[in-house]
Amino acid sequence: MAAFEASHERGHVPVMLAEMIEALAPRADGLYVDGTFGAGGYSRAILGAASCRVIALDRDPEAIGRGRALAEAMSGRLEMVLGRFGDMDTLLQARGVEAVDGVALDLGVSSQQIDEPERGFSFRLDGPLDMRMDQAGPSAADLVNQTSEAELARLIGEFGEERRARAVARAIVERRAEAPITRTGELAEIVRKVVRRSEHGVDPATRTFQALRIAVNDELSELERGLEAAERLLRPMGRLVVVAFHSLEDRCAKRFFKTRATPAPAPSRHLPPRATKAPQASFRLLHRQALRPTGQECAANSRARSARLRAAERTEAPVWPERRAA
Repeated sequence: MAAFEASHERGHVPVMLAEMIEALAPRADGLYVDGTFGAGGYSRAILGAASCRVIALDRDPEAIGRGRALAEAMSGRLEMVLGRFGDMDTLLQARGVEAVDGVALDLGVSSQQIDEPERGFSFRLDGPLDMRMDQAGPSAADLVNQTSEAELARLIGEFGEERRARAVARAIVERRAEAPITRTGELAEIVRKVVRRSEHGVDPATRTFQALRIAVNDELSELERGLEAAERLLRPMGRLVVVAFHSLEDRCAKRFFKTRATPAPAPSRHLPPRATKAPQASFRLLHRQALRPTGQECAANSRARSARLRAAERTEAPVWPERRAA
């Protein structure tokens, strides 16, 4: 089992690993998707739990590169795929895979991305203001320097849940009028002058950086797409496990599971029959509430403190209709 131990490469410690494996329940000859490969901690654990196969996705080319050595060592049991987990069904179908036995999603930014200043995710390490997980498209610097003050305030307030969002946006606009903001250290300094350090010692820049990262990478919409893609891919009794690290992600997962696990109400005998049947419950919840990490894990790994795990099992009900854009 030593070869399959969770990766601690470059300080990365997978969160709620035991709880994830218990919820996913890998079985021999099963096929599983690790939708957020990162440093490979979840993939290693799944492969070590059963004689199964894993298809690992990541939108970050560097993560895919790190996983190639592990894939070679697994002798065909691990396949690396570059792409977003929101597209997992089409990515797998292109490889001839129509159904899987489980999907695991470890959301948020990886330790590797935070620890590399040149990726621009960290407010503690100075680097270019980037934050792009897939290293393509507009960067955080583009967003900070080109977005209106009102829109910046909305993004920081909504995605960062920052009470001082308007003041932060105003300070950003005032500073960029002098010169473009291009470094993480500079942005963090701007925010710290406006937002006080919390009583728990949380860095004042935390929420603003979180908001920009979510906006740059379209993370909440990506999560919604990923949950729906997993519903389409999972065969009956297949399991979906989601580990979230902030309230917006967890709220999205909670809403999805609650909706999908609630059967449609029976039609009233006093009303005319509907032309189409309402969708039936496509998932069965494995836990009534989100699971929390143990106190021991939180003490050993501060990143675990905000983690929430939700899991559900696919029923035999048809996939729900796709949402239509407004």
